[in-house]
Amino acid sequence: MTSVAEFLGALQAEQGASRNTLAAYRHDLDDFLGHLRARRLDVARAGRDDVVAWVEHLRARGLAPSSVARRLSALRGFYRHLVREEQVRRDPTEHVEAPRPRRPLPRALSRAAAAALVEAPDIATPSGLRDRAILELLYASGMRASECLGLRVEDVNLTAAYAVCTGKGGKQRLVPVGREALGWVRRYLADARPRATRRRDCGRLFVNPRGGPLSRQSLWTLVRRAARTAGLGPRVSPHVLRHSFASHLLEGGADLRAVQAMLGHADISTTQIYTHLPSATLRRMYRRFHPRA
Repeated sequence: MTSVAEFLGALQAEQGASRNTLAAYRHDLDDFLGHLRARRLDVARAGRDDVVAWVEHLRARGLAPSSVARRLSALRGFYRHLVREEQVRRDPTEHVEAPRPRRPLPRALSRAAAAALVEAPDIATPSGLRDRAILELLYASGMRASECLGLRVEDVNLTAAYAVCTGKGGKQRLVPVGREALGWVRRYLADARPRATRRRDCGRLFVNPRGGPLSRQSLWTLVRRAARTAGLGPRVSPHVLRHSFASHLLEGGADLRAVQAMLGHADISTTQIYTHLPSATLRRMYRRFHPRA
């Protein structure tokens, strides 16, 4: 039977694995072998159920999903090597799913913080007026940063109150835009954009002072500048406004499917993550009814 040492030697020779990688693999495989010894088994006789039991044992010990997945990956590599060397007939790890890492909950601003953010730019300047229009539109529509930057002037229908944005995979969708955001976009188009596009007009809705497309870096900079002005700290990004848009709609009673369509999520499970956020409504109900609140 091929030993762990022989497998690691092959890994180093064939893939140039580093010393740290080899040490991690040895540790992970020794752990599995100890698990088999406790069950009075060897590598050749281990089956899928034995691998699943090991994975569950790792999780019970409090290992993070990413750590469990890494150990299972080491074991897969070992068994593939054994199958290739004809030391075992089948790979017991083949149909064992690795645990998925916990998906972090999106950060959302409170309604008051979102209002403070979008109202932060100095609208007395052309760039400040543009920034206000961008922030209002991001919060009102839930667009991704790339979708907002990709908008052309004709993509926003000020009369019908919607925008046509192009999302992932080139898919287009109609997004309703609120009265407040439309007002600021209209004002930007009338008073600020013409000054920037005197000599050059790239056709994008939001442009830099020279009439060219606004860069992603510039968008992040203006959002962070507005966050500092509003006293919100450095962790606010364009995506936080997208999260806030979705969270505030759901808190207000919006249908999950409708929010999915507005966000451009292909899978409803992506949108469902927002239902795990503790809404203001739930907090109020908790404080009202819980005996120890």
